[in-house]
Formats: sequence, C-alpha cells, structure tokens
Amino acid sequence: MKVLVTGNAGFIGFHTAKKLLERGDEVVGYDSVNDYYDPSLKEARLQVLKETAAQTGSSYTFIRDNLADQQRVMQCFQDHRFDRVIHLAAQAGVRYSLENPHAYVESNILAFTNVIEACRNAKTPHLTYASTSSVYGANSTMPFSEHHGVDHPLQFYAATKKANELMAHSYSHLFRLPTTGLRFFTVYGPWGRPDMALFKFTKSILEGAPIPVYNQGNHTRDFTYVDDIVEGVIRASDQIAQPNPDWDSGHPDPATSNAPYRIFNIGNNNPVKLSAYIEAIEEALGVKAIKDLLPLQPGDVADTFADSSELELATGYRPAMPVRQGVANFVRWYRAFYQI
Repeated sequence: MKVLVTGNAGFIGFHTAKKLLERGDEVVGYDSVNDYYDPSLKEARLQVLKETAAQTGSSYTFIRDNLADQQRVMQCFQDHRFDRVIHLAAQAGVRYSLENPHAYVESNILAFTNVIEACRNAKTPHLTYASTSSVYGANSTMPFSEHHGVDHPLQFYAATKKANELMAHSYSHLFRLPTTGLRFFTVYGPWGRPDMALFKFTKSILEGAPIPVYNQGNHTRDFTYVDDIVEGVIRASDQIAQPNPDWDSGHPDPATSNAPYRIFNIGNNNPVKLSAYIEAIEEALGVKAIKDLLPLQPGDVADTFADSSELELATGYRPAMPVRQGVANFVRWYRAFYQI
C-alpha cells in the first residue's frame, strides 16, 4: 500500500514508517522537523529511514513542510494517492501546553483540519490518527475504557486531542470518511523523545545529576513500549473502520458510531509505579539515581491504566513488552547513539 505517515521524524512516526518500509509498503513521510527538541535526533531518524528504504527496496519519499500550511497539504494529496493516512504529527508534551498553548492550536487543531479535509477531498480509504490517554483527565474509574466519557481534560494538550476525536467523528458522519483514533499510553523505547522521563532520567543519572521525582514516585503509568504501539497502529490502520450496526443514539457509545468511526486504547494493561520505573533504569544503567522528591505537578494525573481489550478484539493484538526489558532496550540504544 501507499501510506502517508505524518510526523515521521518524530518518535512514534519514525518507528511506524520504518516498520511499513520493512514490510514493503510505499511510504511518504511528512514532517516540519521543528526545534521543539533537538533536531539532530530527528535528522538521525530520517537518515535511518532512507537507509531502511535502500536496504528493503521500498519506495520512500520525504516532504519537509508544515502541515499547518493548507496549500502544501493539498499539493501533497494531489501529487500522491494514498491507500492509508497515518497522522502522527502533533505538538506533544503535557507541561509545554501550559506555557505555549498556541503551538497546540497550530499543530493539533489547524494541521489536523488540513489533513482530514485533504483526506475527504481525496476520498482516502482510511485515516488513522494519534490521540492520547491524557483525554481521560479527571476520570478515576480504572482501567480506562474507550466506552467512558472523556469530557474533563486536565491540560490544554488533552483538550486538543479530544477535539481531534470530535472533528474526526463529524467527518466520518458527514462524509463517511473512515477514521480510527488511537489513545496512546505513556510510550517509551529506543529513539525516544528527550523531553520524556526515560530519556531525561537516563541522561541525568549518567551525569550524576539529581532527577525530579514528582508525587514522590507514587503515581502509576501504563508504560507502553514503542514497538507495541506501532504494531497496534499498523493493525488498526490496515483494518478500515466500519459503522457499529448496534450503535444506539439513546445510549451513545463514545468509542463507536453509526458512522465509520472508532476509538482504541493502546496500553500495556499493567500500570507500574514511577518509583519502580526508576529502579528499572538504575538496574539497566548499573547506577543509582539521586532523587529530588517533589509534589505532583499541575496538569498531571495520579494514575493511568489502559483497557486494551477492544484493540485485541478487533486486531488480535495486545501490547506485552515487560517494562524492565523495554527500559534495558532503551538504555542500550542510548549508550550506542551517544557513544557512552
């Protein structure tokens, strides 16, 4: 298939594009390669994608542009006819949304509008896009289920991602555009983002610097290894969203619709305390961390726990990488990449 992967210089987008190339798909990548974090890491990922395409003989095209530019997005869809669109480009980060909300409007609202409108005009068979576990916000019923309402986000980042889900439903309803939204739960692994805990903690521990441990390390996260995320993304993308014939407008299910629309969690189904996550990093590094114990940060939720049974039911796949092994894989990559 010919697949557009937006955000392919980013963490999850890179791994997704690489997996598609390895299985023989034709990939068009689209990324602005902005400086939210070290662009040299993004450039290194792009180089790996070029090398992967050369090794596999798969077709790979990269477009360096901003998805917020409507004309450029429309030109991309005029130049290429896609069998699938996997939209992973976004302004990520919970805390950054407290400082710079306008970046999220441009990347998560305007860019999403341009992509979904282009899909509508091109009659793209299926749009799959990244949402986030952060949409569960003030919900406290565990595990988080797609069938729960998510109307109380705790940060602007989550609000923009919830908006994406609503926008997708309107297009699925109005234009019968099949859409699948994927709520990712705390993704980690090799080639990860420098602004995320695993990367920051590893760097600081190796440098002998203290690490900030919010909520004294007592909150839990459903840490999900990047390869598990990518497998779920591709399986969901391969299977075109269909209307739910049993959907009842009197008791509307938030995860499905009478339109070709659906939402899936992708999580490990195994919450781990932050303190235990840090222990896994210490074990992989062979170095003890200096911990600066702090209260819970504004905008953070105390716990996350994914119910991924709907994804398993639909695609036959459930994430399963143990955290200690996943962390060890990251540390091995980090030492090799930075020659430590």
